[in-house]
Amino acid sequence: MAITRLAGFLFLFSTHCYITTLAVVLKTANKAPWANEFESVELSCLIQSITTLEPRIEWKKIKNGDPSYVYFEKKIAGDLVNRARIREPATLVILNTTRSDTALYRCEVTAPGDHKSFDEILIDLVVRVKPVVPQCSVPKSVPVGKSAELRCVENEGFPQPQYQWFRNKEEIPEDPKSSPKFLNSSYTLNANSGTLKFSAVRKEDAGEYYCKAKNDAGHSQCGPQMMEVYDINIAGIVLGVLVIVLVLLSITVGICCAYKRGYFTSQQQTGNNYKAPAKGDGVDYVRTEDEGDFRHKSSFVI
Repeated sequence: MAITRLAGFLFLFSTHCYITTLAVVLKTANKAPWANEFESVELSCLIQSITTLEPRIEWKKIKNGDPSYVYFEKKIAGDLVNRARIREPATLVILNTTRSDTALYRCEVTAPGDHKSFDEILIDLVVRVKPVVPQCSVPKSVPVGKSAELRCVENEGFPQPQYQWFRNKEEIPEDPKSSPKFLNSSYTLNANSGTLKFSAVRKEDAGEYYCKAKNDAGHSQCGPQMMEVYDINIAGIVLGVLVIVLVLLSITVGICCAYKRGYFTSQQQTGNNYKAPAKGDGVDYVRTEDEGDFRHKSSFVI
């Protein structure tokens, strides 16, 4: 009985080893590699076990759910032509990465001579892009006590950059209460959107401002821009309004006086409004057909 069990165990063990030996198995050194744009990156696809001498190796790129070949029939294909190569036996090396290379990549190995003839492995590649110089908007002058908004925008960097604001070359903290220099400032800073908002500007908020966009690939910043803060001259504003009112009142009075004195009335007389002179006693005025003027004949009545 014991001998029978031992024989069965040896049979199962040998069968398991046989199946394992005849199975293609893949592994990778890194399932989520990354690279900065224009650098090289390696997508490792390692064949852990195989018996087929010439397996079929394929690489596919999956972008937005759509697969496309990047290595097929022992040739680089698609948008990686002249930018990639295969390092034996199945590792894909991209020599000059671009932002469009960010995608899922699938290594597929088919071994017809193995009991388990197919295996695949999925690799998620991220190509990081350094931010370009952001577009910064800083108001040139703001009155004391008024609100102000500073904006910083950058659309090229990947991953999405974080934003930092600086005043006179000193970084502005996200929380003004964390720094004695900004403790009394009434601003809110959004590091994700790049906006710096003042609810009530103070004299101390004047200075040179610039913004920096930063991610894992690097950073870029815009040039400094001056924001002035000035006091509102209430007395000057009131005086200006009074002057304008007086000027308008003077103009109105002048126009009324001119109307009363007849400066805006005129009489025009034209040839069509000609009025014949009154007919005198003993004189008849006759207009001939071939003459455009009047002649008279005399008739005296006694």
